[in-house]
Amino acid sequence: MFDTILKGGLVIDGSGMDGFDADVGIRDGKIVQIGELGQSAAAQIIDASGLVVAPGFIDMHTHSDFTLIADGRAESQVHQGVTTEVVGQCGISCAPVCTHKAIASVSPWYTDKAKHADWRSFGDYLDALEQTDLGVNVMAFVGHGTIHRAVLGEEMRAGEPDEIKMMARMIDIAMDEGAGGFSTGLEYWPGMLAAPEHLVPMCEVAAKRGRLYATHVRNRDTQYDLGFAEAIATARQSGARLQISHIQPKFGAPHYAMEHTLEMIEAARRHDVDIAFDVIPHDWNHTLMAAILPKWAQAGGHEDVVKRLKDPDARQRIKDNPTPMWLIVKARKWKDIVLLNATVNNDLVGADFEEIGRMRGVDPYDAVLDLLLEESDNLTGLIWSSKSFKDEDVDLCLRQPECAVISDTVAVANEGILKDQVGSLSGYGWAARFLQYYVRDRKVLGLADAVQRITSVPARRLGLKDRGSLRVGHKADICVFDPATIASNCTAKHLRRYASGIAHVLVNGKLSMHNGVRTQENSGEVLRSFG
Repeated sequence: MFDTILKGGLVIDGSGMDGFDADVGIRDGKIVQIGELGQSAAAQIIDASGLVVAPGFIDMHTHSDFTLIADGRAESQVHQGVTTEVVGQCGISCAPVCTHKAIASVSPWYTDKAKHADWRSFGDYLDALEQTDLGVNVMAFVGHGTIHRAVLGEEMRAGEPDEIKMMARMIDIAMDEGAGGFSTGLEYWPGMLAAPEHLVPMCEVAAKRGRLYATHVRNRDTQYDLGFAEAIATARQSGARLQISHIQPKFGAPHYAMEHTLEMIEAARRHDVDIAFDVIPHDWNHTLMAAILPKWAQAGGHEDVVKRLKDPDARQRIKDNPTPMWLIVKARKWKDIVLLNATVNNDLVGADFEEIGRMRGVDPYDAVLDLLLEESDNLTGLIWSSKSFKDEDVDLCLRQPECAVISDTVAVANEGILKDQVGSLSGYGWAARFLQYYVRDRKVLGLADAVQRITSVPARRLGLKDRGSLRVGHKADICVFDPATIASNCTAKHLRRYASGIAHVLVNGKLSMHNGVRTQENSGEVLRSFG
């Protein structure tokens, strides 16, 4: 007797091999049989004929650290077939912290509307996640930025040797408590302060534990080669397995930057450096608006930043910064930059900055700084997006078998406590857009290979031995979808539209989507790493 049988679908098992017609039998949260199940009995039999039965999608790079605490249902992710998320990326994690008050300052997409248990240690944070009804499984990395703040606060320095040793020890403890890896964000405060000599001792902890080191590299435009070389050198010296996050170069990089970067990676691999990477399936690049500020302007707490934004001289220095995080800002291509998330000025979401400047009667750069100032304590919640990536770079990466596909977004919902939050232009449809635009429409990859990039490729990289493939004995994380109709429905003006074409989603054997409708089931688990 099975709990569930998925009957008559095209099984694409995540191995990269072509699909085959088969039934899938599930019992006690696991796949127990794949093949012809005939008249076998089950508590429920779901007709999957005409549909693809695939492993649940694994999003190995998200920033849902706090949104899952606030609302664990992960509606935007479940609605597009995601069954596992990896949080704690780009050096940003919710723990460890020295005081409960610090949770608000380090947690991405923090909202004071959320009721949650307090935590200090990384293990406490994972306990808080476990107390939440989760729509997806969650693995969490520990972030360098959060560790830095726990040791040095907002001081504008990377740390002396004894302080670096303390940071490394804190990472070791976090991994003892279940952290799945270590991440850095070298274009963000305070990651921008750190050099390889500071990061290598921390990465050595990840290497010792066999955990992944994921990095948002320092530069992906004019000096892209320095940024990627630094990441490679850090991995080479520490022995850590390197995951280069959202690898595609940005506006301002030379046309050959992606090809050259892949050549650099291949050369390092020949000398036994373990490197893989991932891409966002879009030509739009999103980030925190506050990241446009130079490091001196980001030093200190929110009060210090706000003071500088009010100071005319400091403002001019900010606008004169020759190397902002986005060169598209320096080039003043304001029409190609849109506001994605705001609290005070929520009515402007979806507008481009040429339009916002015109509406306010100010220079678009002043409009940017005004929005940051008006947001005040919530200024790190301001998100924008720019047309800074190129499809040809994404295509080239996707042709590399080790390339995973990620969202770089947050799990939210279009109702409830997170209804006004958004993480990216394609946060409600990244996986659907990948299968729609890059696979069905443009045929950059075949369907079986594409499924691999959001299932078994990330699972292997993360060390998830019983997820990411449809195999007997594996956890029954499964997505059943229609490859002919799967689509993203979100736009810059309408960010909160769920994807379409998803028929059924199972997380640990329980239906979280059934016949295209979200159920009340939230059966996700916290995936702690040990060893």
